Amino acid sequence: MAAIRLQAIEKWFDELQVIKGLDLDIKEGEFIVLVGPSGCGKSTLLRILAGLEDATLGSILIDDEDVTDRLPSERGLSMVFQSYALYPHMDVAANIGFALKTAGVGRSEINKRVAQVAKILRLEPLLDRLPKQLSGGQRQRVAIGRAIIREPRGFLFDEPLSNLDAALRVNMRLEISRLHDQLGITTVYVTHDQTEAMTLADRIVVLNEGVIMQAGSPRELYSNPQNKFVAEFIGSPKMNLMPCREEDGQLSLLSAGIQNTGIPATGKDVAWLGVRPEHITLCDPKQGMLAGTIMVTEYLGSEQYVYVDCGFEDVITVRIDPAEDFEVGSNVGLMLARETLHMFDEGESRL
Repeated sequence: MAAIRLQAIEKWFDELQVIKGLDLDIKEGEFIVLVGPSGCGKSTLLRILAGLEDATLGSILIDDEDVTDRLPSERGLSMVFQSYALYPHMDVAANIGFALKTAGVGRSEINKRVAQVAKILRLEPLLDRLPKQLSGGQRQRVAIGRAIIREPRGFLFDEPLSNLDAALRVNMRLEISRLHDQLGITTVYVTHDQTEAMTLADRIVVLNEGVIMQAGSPRELYSNPQNKFVAEFIGSPKMNLMPCREEDGQLSLLSAGIQNTGIPATGKDVAWLGVRPEHITLCDPKQGMLAGTIMVTEYLGSEQYVYVDCGFEDVITVRIDPAEDFEVGSNVGLMLARETLHMFDEGESRL
């Protein structure tokens, strides 16, 4: 296990700066997930850490050793890519043990360690199969086994589950979580998937345009986003954000027609009011803090969402009991749970 420190990392591609003076400390044994929109720099940052890309400026320290200029093979990190990159002519055992073979390790030792890895990943019945005889999830486990057998100081995962179907992603997510609990190896994991980030991470790092917007536990980022970007990015469905201002001693929402909420003014420069879908209750239009028209309903079995047009640029998402039945086109009122509201200023920072 390794403690990893990124200090003032910058990455330029000609005139384009994709990583902007980034600092990040990763504790020994920690599971870090990097998330952000496409082009935010998360995969580039992972490749810089792996040594596959050079940082334009800054330093990378692993256990207080400066490895900035070292080759990937000298950093003690193992990377698992989105593509499995297995040798098609080799069986599972040979694919897993190939790195040891090229390093000159003896056959008996290779066989011993392949057996250990296969047991951890439950690949024992598959060792004599070729990659073409495996499912996508099995191939990804082989790719992970190939990384494990090197006994690395840390794992780097670059969107490893994005090629799998929904059911396999769930299974592999559980496998990766179990593996981390069992081995305790420091892990940096890149994904665009909200569920992967929330369920796997000890700490999520949200990136945007090469800058860390916030880093913290999944619960912390969901409950206390420090800016409007994180509030919208973390959570599925995303947080509802409504433009507002303070007037006449209360918060007024700036929809097609100004709607007074009855929420007392804070005396701060509130520009955005945020509320999660589960913290809104539908009621009679005359009794709600705001009113609107149901545009769409989504019944998902265990939960249900309605989308209400309240005159804002975006519709308001409300999570309701799946046993309830609301008709599209009906007028409803919305009650916001006051103790759960989030407020952001003009600069989009949390108040």
